Amino acid sequence: MGNRFDLSGKVAVVTGGSRGMGREMVLAFAESGADVVIASRKLDACEALAAEVTARFPDRRAFAVAAHVGRWEDCNRLADAAYDHFGRVDVLVNNAGMSPLYESLVDVSEELYDKVLSVNLKGPFRLMALVGDRMAQGDGGSIINVSSIASIRPTPVEAAYAAAKAGLNALTVAYAHAYGPKVRVNCIVAGPFLTDISKAWDLDVFNARVQDSYALGRGGQPDEIVGAALYFASDASSYTTGALLRIDGGAP
Repeated sequence: MGNRFDLSGKVAVVTGGSRGMGREMVLAFAESGADVVIASRKLDACEALAAEVTARFPDRRAFAVAAHVGRWEDCNRLADAAYDHFGRVDVLVNNAGMSPLYESLVDVSEELYDKVLSVNLKGPFRLMALVGDRMAQGDGGSIINVSSIASIRPTPVEAAYAAAKAGLNALTVAYAHAYGPKVRVNCIVAGPFLTDISKAWDLDVFNARVQDSYALGRGGQPDEIVGAALYFASDASSYTTGALLRIDGGAP
């Protein structure tokens, strides 16, 4: 039956693609045969990963794009750049996100609230519309959103982020119906992964909490997102759309 996870000849766009889970997905897609578009706010970080991709996988092409997905015009420019460079997009991963810390809910400014909603919800809304429409008019494709366990189990310390990610869950289902049957839209509902953002955590408190309450008793490593991403990106998930898949180590 061949390798259903093969991405040869495909083009994958990953936002927030220069580090953390985004970086691991970029490398996994390239290893599985895809050319990649690496997007984040910092062009130098994207270019460094693009160089690593082509060094490790000489047959692969990698294209770096600076884009702030919280800005409508940057989303337009990213989509145009990807299609201008490669002529197609087969996989879009809305991975970019942010969840700033704050002292209390009353201390959340309008600027901070708008920034969190823009990056986590507005950007994916726009990119899914731009890329999904072209996919639907062409050969189809797969869109993967990266949400959070906070979207279904919100806490006061991440209220705006949780609301944005809950909105992303809803958009996943809406866009699956909007652009099916040629485009599949699915969502990874991620638990706590030990990416760069975890450096701001009190890891002693975190480890004690997850050891007691999570089935696997630990946080995830960034490369542990890869299995779900490859499943959704490839023909292995050909009858899966509008799905929300928890990858959270057995969160309570």
